[in-house]
This record gives sequence, C-alpha cells and structure tokens, in this order.
Amino acid sequence: MIRLHLCTISFRHHLVSLPELGAWAADTGFDGIELWGVHARHLSESPQDEAAALRRHGLVVPMLSDYLPLEGDEGEALAHTRRLCRLARHWGAGKLRTFAGHRPSAALDRGERRDLARRLRRLTECVAAEGQTLVVETHPNTLADHPEVTRELLEAVDHPDLGVNFDVLHVWEAGVEPLAALRELAPWVRHFHLKNIDRHERLSVFAPANVYSPAGSRDGMVPVLEGACDYGPVLDWLAQCREPMDVSLEWFGPDCYRVLAEDLAHLRGRLDLPRATPLRSALA
Repeated sequence: MIRLHLCTISFRHHLVSLPELGAWAADTGFDGIELWGVHARHLSESPQDEAAALRRHGLVVPMLSDYLPLEGDEGEALAHTRRLCRLARHWGAGKLRTFAGHRPSAALDRGERRDLARRLRRLTECVAAEGQTLVVETHPNTLADHPEVTRELLEAVDHPDLGVNFDVLHVWEAGVEPLAALRELAPWVRHFHLKNIDRHERLSVFAPANVYSPAGSRDGMVPVLEGACDYGPVLDWLAQCREPMDVSLEWFGPDCYRVLAEDLAHLRGRLDLPRATPLRSALA
C-alpha cells in the first residue's frame, strides 16, 4: 500500500490553519500530512486539537520532519529528541526525520564519521524506546549525500529502527541513478520525498537557506513528472512494492494548491492508485 502525503513545509509562507489545510488535503485526495517540526512545535501551543481535526478528515501524520543535533552536548540532544518523540506521539506519527549532520561527507575524516554514527545510534535508541523510527534523509552537505556513504553510516549505526527518507532528486543530484541507489538502500527505505527541477544547473534553489527564505528564488522548480530527473524507474519500483510505503510531495514553489493537486492526480494515475475518499464524504 502506497500512501501519498503533502508537506506543511510547502505552506511555510502561507497564512493558513492546519484544519483548513487538512480539509483541502482530504477533499483533494491526500492520505495524510507530513508535519514540519517547526510547525508541530508551534501547533502544540494552540488551544485547539488540530490532531483530532486531521483524524476527523481521515488523514494520518506519517512523519515529523526535524533536524536533530548530531554534535554538541549529548544530554541536550537527547532532551530535544524526547520532546520531538512526545510531539510525534500526540500526532500519531511513527517516524521522525533528521539530517545526518550539516557537513558534506567528503569534508569528514574517519573519526568525525565515527562520532556522528555514535551520536546517531544514541538518538535512534532514544526514538526506538518511544516506539518510533528515526530516518535520515538523503541530502547534500550531510553524511548521507551519496548512497555509498549513506549505507556506510547505516551499517555503522546498526540499529533496526534507523531508516532512510529517500529524497529522489537529491540522490540524482549526487550523480547516481535513483533506481540503482534505491536498490542498494531498499532494506532501510521507510519514506520518500518527491520534487523536481527543470535542469541540473538549478539545483541550488533547493539549498535550505534559499527555500526557507520568503525572498528566495524558485526558478526551475517544476512538477514531479515534468523535470529533468526521470521518476519513471522509481515509480515502477513503488508500483511493485509489496510493503506499505509513505511518499510525500515536497513542493517549494508558488501556486501550492494547484501544483500539489495536479501532482497528486498524475501520481495516482501513474501508480494506478485509487483516489482516496475523504472521510467526511464517506460518512455523509
């Protein structure tokens, strides 16, 4: 079973409430909403129970996406992780997403890689104790910026509750065919992020400093099936996948509602998935 989700990070610069976004997501046919950690923390201060509102719409929260500290004081890192686990439990999310540090693998010596793996093991143990799974994202300028080093990191941590959020475009950015990387990392893959670009030279628009900025460039961002990265082989793999799998559409460009709705419809057709029925309509 493949479940298709939107990411609240797509609406990071929008004035929209989560219940409103949930109603739209359900009516459009999404299965759930991946919550950005920043949003999850702020929503926890709300007097309203947005988690219950999402459940009433028949939506799940598969994952909270955050950035756990792999350097610095270990006690503070564990405290941060436990707080995130409590948030995930409130939302019913079984997975937490993090980056594998903030430096490219080529810049790290053997000792630094060993230290990051040791810290990631401690955080994974912390997450596992709460009955959840930690996933590291394939992402440039981290210790998961290439499938080979990602696998080395996973094997060094050696914990069953550490997985991978397979960001297809970032794997392609590393100069690797996504399907080949997917086959190598398949035992660890727990989630997918999908996005695309019109040409390789414009991939820098996805740098965090740019996409998080309201004034950042969005040049080159295109719908998932229209870009330079060929999603066909990965979608064929997903169509044949026998394990439940979560897939999030990670759109950072303008006109979010239109692009996400069209991407969802095209992906459901490409994967031969039935359109999700909004719970409100099903109960009417």
